[in-house]
Amino acid sequence: MAIIRVLVADDSMTVRRRLCQALSTDSAIQVVAEASDGQTATALCRQLRPDVVTMDVMMPVMDGVTATEYIMANCPTPILVVSASSNRGQVLQTFDALAAGAIDVLDKPNGLVPEGVWERELVAAVKMVSRIQPIRRSSINRRARVPAAAAKAVEMPACESDETVIVAIGASIGGPSAIAKILSQIPDDFPLSILLVIHIAPEFAEGLVQWIARLSGRNVRVAVDEEPMPRPGRSELIMAPPDRHLTVCDYRLRVTSDPPRHLCRPSIDELFESVARECGSQAIACLLTGMGKDGAAGLLAVRRSGGRTIAQDEASSVVFGMPREAIALDAAQVILPLANVAKTLCEMARRRPRDGAYL
Repeated sequence: MAIIRVLVADDSMTVRRRLCQALSTDSAIQVVAEASDGQTATALCRQLRPDVVTMDVMMPVMDGVTATEYIMANCPTPILVVSASSNRGQVLQTFDALAAGAIDVLDKPNGLVPEGVWERELVAAVKMVSRIQPIRRSSINRRARVPAAAAKAVEMPACESDETVIVAIGASIGGPSAIAKILSQIPDDFPLSILLVIHIAPEFAEGLVQWIARLSGRNVRVAVDEEPMPRPGRSELIMAPPDRHLTVCDYRLRVTSDPPRHLCRPSIDELFESVARECGSQAIACLLTGMGKDGAAGLLAVRRSGGRTIAQDEASSVVFGMPREAIALDAAQVILPLANVAKTLCEMARRRPRDGAYL
């Protein structure tokens, strides 16, 4: 078994020591260097070419977000952000780092979990991100206002419905970055609300809502159980609450604590399948980057009900797990690079009622 070589970057000597000690408990991992600031981390990354970098976001000289941007542009390396979910500023910077190309995030130890649990989670997270080939990036995704006529028409399959009423999107690893990209390209007058499930640690869920709202300039909020499903013409982004499923029933949003599915709660399959039952051919479902198979069966249910379905392609996915499973089921009507997803959503959403055409 190949040794996983890790660079640990954190400005706290205490935290660095704990990270190193935890990683040293596994014989398959070797800490090859430590850095107390982002500039040193980037230099060591170029020099040593580690398999994984654990990255703090708040460091002197160069912060972790800037360091992540530099690494992903110059020497792409799997990055695990290790950040404190209790600090709002750190949480927002954490998602900036994920948008810049970091793979995943782990909360810093807080003393609230039994001894050894956090250490095992760290080792597992490092091993997981080490298996992912990072995508070279030039810069972090930034929100830019897009005029209504910006999206070009593309040829789409015929639609059975008179009017699309809702969009459902699911993502996992790489999801925050993908959502940032899509929202940066969707015009302000996009006519539909989006129901969103992203697999993220519950302690970072609130920060994700705030980060997406700040980045997109849109109304972003967590779903409330039994609220009416948003009507067309009202553009919101409504997310599943942490550790709860989001579904649609009787044209209301339902938030439940039903058992996890595919070890996931919220589950993308739960959302997609409920949208298929409730909205049928009036729904759009989009499955983005992520590990595992959550969302594949749900995307197929939407397609079978007459709705429109999109899967992200392999080249632009951080992890081509969930989209691959959906494509294998023939659940995706269109398979797209991330850069084309927003344009296609606009084409699907802006169809004139009953004429089968797209603006």
